[in-house]
Amino acid sequence: MKITIEGASEEFAEKLVVLAAQHRAELTVIDTAWTVERAERYLRSLPAGARKFAEIVVMDNDGYADADTLRQALGKLNGPTVALSRAIPRGVREGWWPEGTRAPISAVYDPDNPSWHKNIAYEMTSDTVPVFRMAFAPIIAARAAAESMGLYPGGTGKTSWSPGAADDQEEEQP
Repeated sequence: MKITIEGASEEFAEKLVVLAAQHRAELTVIDTAWTVERAERYLRSLPAGARKFAEIVVMDNDGYADADTLRQALGKLNGPTVALSRAIPRGVREGWWPEGTRAPISAVYDPDNPSWHKNIAYEMTSDTVPVFRMAFAPIIAARAAAESMGLYPGGTGKTSWSPGAADDQEEEQP
């Protein structure tokens, strides 16, 4: 038998384990909640467009961004949304988080047109937003530090000098 309990307090989980042990049942409590460490790993695993998508939802719009705002910033949304959805099963396969961990960002469908499933917005639960804000802090700080040195990170192995930084470097050489 497999029992999954989501959103339970640690105190409740401990009591449940004790109760199961009293009845000689085996019970494992798996925490599927987003932690700062899990969130940071999730964000770092995303391609740049999907990470920017998440940043707009979390940092710029406090967990709720309408689709038009995202389209203005990113263009088409199918690339970032596919990357976001693939990150969850990849994390399970890699052992970064347990099976049953929910996607942090979900689509909000148009209630006036339920058969078409047009996304009108994307949202994150209010209890997850602070976790992802903390996870974004070192990512944003690293990006700012790199940009201040003339580097523009685009992903692993894709960091390059800006033209201005390369020109400055050439002038200093004898």
